Amino acid sequence: MRAVLIFVMGALFGAVLVYLAMLPASLHAPAAPNVETVRVASPASPAVPTTLPPGPSPPASVATIAPAPHGEAPVAASSVASSAAPGSEPPLLIPVIGVSANQLSDTFDQSRAQGRPHDAIDIMAPRGTRVVAAADGTVAKLFTSVRGGLTVYEFDPTATVEYYYAHLDSYAPGLAEGMVLQRGDPIGFVGSTGDANPAGPHLHFEIAMLGPEKSWWKATDINPYPILTGNQTLQQAVAAATLAKATSSPAVSPPPSQR
Repeated sequence: MRAVLIFVMGALFGAVLVYLAMLPASLHAPAAPNVETVRVASPASPAVPTTLPPGPSPPASVATIAPAPHGEAPVAASSVASSAAPGSEPPLLIPVIGVSANQLSDTFDQSRAQGRPHDAIDIMAPRGTRVVAAADGTVAKLFTSVRGGLTVYEFDPTATVEYYYAHLDSYAPGLAEGMVLQRGDPIGFVGSTGDANPAGPHLHFEIAMLGPEKSWWKATDINPYPILTGNQTLQQAVAAATLAKATSSPAVSPPPSQR
């Protein structure tokens, strides 16, 4: 009887061992850590994942953004680089503040009193509108004449091109002969001095090519209209005027008091 009891107990114990051996291995071993959720703390920064999913690459068409001055919107570096070619001369400014190219009229070939040519364009604007330098240069002459009224003669840095501003209401404060101007510097204010119609204040603006004598009242006029509207560069206009001058008879300049 005792032998039978020992046999039965041994059989039960063996059955239990076999059952345990057949259980899944995952119930016996601790779970492996997920590498995507393991975080490593560092003293200098918050915990960050040691393994991160790869992020999308930025599109190739995105322009690099150039830093902008405080308070201004950033500008794409590509647009900054393309705004002016290296070594190129900036275009002339329209010398009356607030006037755009599509507001200009080509009055260069119109006739004036006694049939004299205009040789300039009139830029219409309210009296007192600011007049600025169309380009870098030097104030060669401040002059009051019968026709032009209050005028400014500006020579470019090479003293080969002259810019003439007439019918001014007044000069900008501090303007003086010999003063070096930068493009956009104030010159004066729109008016109707000289022989201009008081009901139509405007700036009479001329561009002229100076001769070897550098006389401010004696120069070869160039039409400013195609230059200010972007249809011609100043260099192209000077080249055309030089060619025309070489193939034509010399013009008679009016006396300085009539300029």
